[in-house]
Amino acid sequence: MGAAINRPAITICVMLATIMQALDTTIANVALPYMQGTLSASQDQINWVLTSYIVAAAIMTPPTGWLAARFGRTRLFLFAVGGFTIASALCGLAQSLDQMVLFRLLQGVFGASLVPLSQAVLLDINPREKQGSAMAIWGVGVMVGPILGPTLGGWLTENYDWRFVFFINIPIGIITLFGIASFLPETRRAFAGRFDWFGFSMLSIGIGAFQLMLDRGEQLDWFSSTEIIVETVIGCVGLYLFLVQLLTGEKPFVSLRLFKDRNFVVGIIFIFVVGIILLATLALLTPYLQTMMGYPVVDAGMVLAPRGGGTMLAMLLAGRVIDKMDVRWIILFGLVITAHALWVMTGFTPAIPESTIVYTGFEQGLGLGFVFVPLSTVTFSTLTAELRTEGTGIYALCRNIGSSIGISVVMTLLQNNTQRNHAEITGYVTPFNHLFQSGMASQMWNPLTPAGRAALDGTITQQAMAIAYLDDFKFMMLISLVVMPLVLLFRRPKQAEAPSPAHAAVME
Repeated sequence: MGAAINRPAITICVMLATIMQALDTTIANVALPYMQGTLSASQDQINWVLTSYIVAAAIMTPPTGWLAARFGRTRLFLFAVGGFTIASALCGLAQSLDQMVLFRLLQGVFGASLVPLSQAVLLDINPREKQGSAMAIWGVGVMVGPILGPTLGGWLTENYDWRFVFFINIPIGIITLFGIASFLPETRRAFAGRFDWFGFSMLSIGIGAFQLMLDRGEQLDWFSSTEIIVETVIGCVGLYLFLVQLLTGEKPFVSLRLFKDRNFVVGIIFIFVVGIILLATLALLTPYLQTMMGYPVVDAGMVLAPRGGGTMLAMLLAGRVIDKMDVRWIILFGLVITAHALWVMTGFTPAIPESTIVYTGFEQGLGLGFVFVPLSTVTFSTLTAELRTEGTGIYALCRNIGSSIGISVVMTLLQNNTQRNHAEITGYVTPFNHLFQSGMASQMWNPLTPAGRAALDGTITQQAMAIAYLDDFKFMMLISLVVMPLVLLFRRPKQAEAPSPAHAAVME
């Protein structure tokens, strides 16, 4: 790539693409009840609006490297942005559930490559000493997008219409399309060999089946359901055959050279954990605020917004100090802050002040921001330039899978722990308990009257759920603590190694 490239313009364009795709992972969530009425769908059916997008994006992320090598990175970028923009418009115009699910599938297919492509471009156009700052900018879009999605989605839905949740992508997509076409030079096309259709098919089947299992497991009571058992078996077989093809195939579409780089392997494990903490906490906090504390949707989004502010601040600070400090200590510092925020959250009650929610959210965002930037930098610091696009695809896939697994696990734990806590608390509720024999308790929660039993059951359920939420926060705090020693496995890259990626990337 020559020296005449316009780095600021390219950075703005690829960041718009990143934000557009990252927002869509969560922006539609709050609009689901409104879509449900318009599209005449049941609660179970409307969830396919989310599932279809996630499954399609997960399946189409790994081939990004091969497609970029075969057709050129800029061509692929333009195709993905254009397709995502058109699919977004179609989602906004959908008149039935079938149409919506189909168009969301298309959104996922086209949007899958946007995040890995944007990361690869920013790594390639910046020299080694500026990669930390570049990853800070990129990280703002990747992590703040999902955090601010519910807030923006709630505001658009309440003040306009749920269709604007999708229409908002149209002007962003058009600007991005013209910007990339104008400023991003094309990479030299390399013959990437015959595509490994068998390996890709097996990975797609494995990921798709497991994603469906994770998304629908809670609704269908997990392995008591035949559907979940079938999806699990199909997922295991698909991933097993993919691994066999990866290890024995002549030219598998995922290069084994990626997994010989220690920093990359440790990095994808870390980003898997970050994915769990990032979206699983949001998946818990939103219903906690709404069901336990009575917050309206928009107010809940506003209270959670400072979390994104903490993430942005930490990323900008990390981008400034990353070249002056050992990145491993920055990652460790971020994990400590995250763990402390989650520890504070284990003391939440439905009566906590709003300031406590804002403070812990900001602190957790701060911790994740300090993890994300140095993690993105050190993961790719020892990876050769020709493997970067493929590597960023696997990196994005691990983050998305971590998020899916994290949400499914915490929601299952929430449900199971609520039932267990309810049973334990109920054991103390008897007519002989002196607490029910006098005062307000004897009038409100009298277990000898139908109204009293109903009121008592509602209170017990709320208390059982409150304790279950705290158990989930404790679980994620433990994950943050357990992953800390892995920081020591990262190799610190030598400053002298490898030329500037802007010159290492071979461009026309």
